[in-house]
Amino acid sequence: MRFLLKFILSSFLFCLVKSSLVLAQTNEHVEGVIYEVSNNNPLPGANVYWENHAQKGVVTDLDGSFRLQKIDLPAKLIVSFIGFEETIRIINEKDLGKIQKFYLKESQLALEEVIIRDRRPDENVKSLDMGKSVVPIETIKNIPALFGEVDLLRSLQLLPGVQTAGEGTTGLFVRGGSADQNLIQIDGAPVYNPSHFFGFFSVFNPDALNGVEFYKGNIPANFGGRISSVIDISLKEGNYEKIRGEGGIGSISSRLTVDGPLFSENSSFVISGRRTYADMFLRLSSDPEIKNNDLYFYDLSGKFTFKLGEKDKLAVSSYMGSDYLGFAMQFGLGWTNWVSSVTWNRNISDRMFFDLNAYHSAYQYSIKLTDPDTGFDWGNRLSESGIKATWNFSPNEKTMVNWGVHSQLYNFAPINLDPTPGSAIEPIATNPRNGMQNNVFIGAATDVSDRLRVDAGLRLGIYQLHGKGVDYVYEGGIPSPDVAITDSLVYGSFQRIKGFEGLEPRLSLRYMLDDELSIKASYNRNFQYLQVASSSSAGLPIDRWILAGTYVPPIRGDQVSLGLFRNFNKDRWEVSVEGYYKDIKNVIDLRQGANILFEDNVEAEILTGNGYAYGLEFLLRKNSGKTTGWLSYTYSRTWRQIDGISFDQRYNPRFDRPHDLTMVLNHEFNKRWSAGLTFVYTTGQAVTFPVGSYEVDNQRLPLYSGIRNDDRFPDYHRMDASVTWKNVDRGRKWKGSWNFSIYNLYGRKNPFSYQFTEIYNDQVNFTPTMDNVVESRRPGVVMTYLFTFLPSVTYNFNF
Repeated sequence: MRFLLKFILSSFLFCLVKSSLVLAQTNEHVEGVIYEVSNNNPLPGANVYWENHAQKGVVTDLDGSFRLQKIDLPAKLIVSFIGFEETIRIINEKDLGKIQKFYLKESQLALEEVIIRDRRPDENVKSLDMGKSVVPIETIKNIPALFGEVDLLRSLQLLPGVQTAGEGTTGLFVRGGSADQNLIQIDGAPVYNPSHFFGFFSVFNPDALNGVEFYKGNIPANFGGRISSVIDISLKEGNYEKIRGEGGIGSISSRLTVDGPLFSENSSFVISGRRTYADMFLRLSSDPEIKNNDLYFYDLSGKFTFKLGEKDKLAVSSYMGSDYLGFAMQFGLGWTNWVSSVTWNRNISDRMFFDLNAYHSAYQYSIKLTDPDTGFDWGNRLSESGIKATWNFSPNEKTMVNWGVHSQLYNFAPINLDPTPGSAIEPIATNPRNGMQNNVFIGAATDVSDRLRVDAGLRLGIYQLHGKGVDYVYEGGIPSPDVAITDSLVYGSFQRIKGFEGLEPRLSLRYMLDDELSIKASYNRNFQYLQVASSSSAGLPIDRWILAGTYVPPIRGDQVSLGLFRNFNKDRWEVSVEGYYKDIKNVIDLRQGANILFEDNVEAEILTGNGYAYGLEFLLRKNSGKTTGWLSYTYSRTWRQIDGISFDQRYNPRFDRPHDLTMVLNHEFNKRWSAGLTFVYTTGQAVTFPVGSYEVDNQRLPLYSGIRNDDRFPDYHRMDASVTWKNVDRGRKWKGSWNFSIYNLYGRKNPFSYQFTEIYNDQVNFTPTMDNVVESRRPGVVMTYLFTFLPSVTYNFNF
């Protein structure tokens, strides 16, 4: 391993030195930026190519930028984008070395909100991407939403291979992985709890976002740390020429985003905010038990961008979101995310580009109970800081090489429970956990022939758990609640406790069978050095994150994918079929009856084992026309095998759902009216139902077998619909639209939970008292569902 590490570092340094000796900047490329003429937003995914050389064109990145190798000049440069008018410009030798700016105007036939325009039309077939989706914000905004709240993560649940924890939640389970196996980052900084309202909404305000890239198959070498997926989100860059804004007033929240030039035409800002007002409605109640409650969330984000010259750009971004739930000044629960990053982009030459990203992400929660007999304050905080440097080098139009380094520092503060004065509660405190991870990565993609393209990558992660902290020694060397702790090892700051190394190869191939049909294959290995120990599959604010250490090794995930991709009718339609198999090592799960919230030696409450998942994903998608959308079906299975659980036999985690069908349709009737429709159907989640009951102190309690998740909820299905009406565009600065949506159109009562309890007098909510005598008693099952027919209205505007 040491030899391999030296080899990789030597290769990295060689490439770095070589990059500085590249030929002088000879202006062999045309560089430019594509903007929307209506709002000066950068336009990612636009096609740029020379006339009669369309196959050698490029696609603009998330900043709307492109670099295209020159040909014999003068020549016609063509810029096109679905839904926009094509632009042609003659480029001469004198234009080289200058940043070309293009402003595209929307076509009169464009479907502004519903058209799928996230990439070039044939990218589905000709790119190397497998299991990747570039989700356009316009499409997300047009999908019918719960309470009218447009939601990024809930929109991703409509893609093949992605499943949800249950009704109304934003948790993602990707190709057999748990929610903590997804890396969700915003401008390069990870977000540890991406949800509001206990998972009903995600923390991302769509008005503040520029783009979303979602990887669930071939994850590039420059990403690491999670084994299932990467959700790479970028905040919107401000307008450099004029002030503008957009927002909305909805059923439970309102939002506003303002952007424009900051100091000059070389700097810009974006400020975005959103807040619910459910607590304001509570204040109107005459019932003191309701009036004195608090229930709200808010989020704020900002991004400041500075053009330091023709070759340098600096961006500073920050996000903060907070939730709070309080009952009559007696109980309070709150949690907060705060994420910040600084990114420097530099064009070293026409062939080489450099990105430097530094970030800090912090998450904390706090629970307070004011009862004089049992009151307490309970809180925890965790954070990750990092710096990442990436070089991209394009020696020719067929080859792209990237390499870099990434260092991460984890700090998981102690969990503290402090009793209030006079409380009978005993104080509880755990020890902190700290970790450091250093990564080196390199990747390259090239055309081996006209039909075959190959992308190979390698990532090396070196991780160590270090002090300040405590490590426990168990009798027999294996942690368990039934085993005595024989010693406690105390480590000072940055003293090494345990270390791991992981080499992560990647390989993907694309072979063109003809101009509209390709076959792709990929292999990925990823290591994950932190996990969540939780009894809830949906995810809770108090989830316990665990760093790899003496008794908990890192997860290793190996995934193989194979897919067939075909486009029809001049790329208006596309179809794909992807199959995958994922092998998972060292995954954790809780022991039966485990208590992990306040345990310092949490390793005694969990068990480690292996798992695997496989599936087949089908996608039919229509990209243009009056009606757009997609139909997807996924067949998948997920298994775990952990000694000590389910009699050492394999079992399904709760998010195993074999069948998943999704339909998304958008239709534009005319310039003023459009509509959206979604339908989802999934197999019910795996659960454990009792096999009998027993009595203790005259109370009947459920009896469970030792087999985990051997039962299922009923199948889940739901249809949502929305209609959007836009004001006529009369050239005014203020433009508005109304969105009317219905969640669960036909009122399906999908179960959220089941409670096995005693039913008195055949009444579910009967409470025995001196006046209410119990006349009958029987065991029963009470089903709880959250939403049936739920309408909402939102007014959206921009200026």
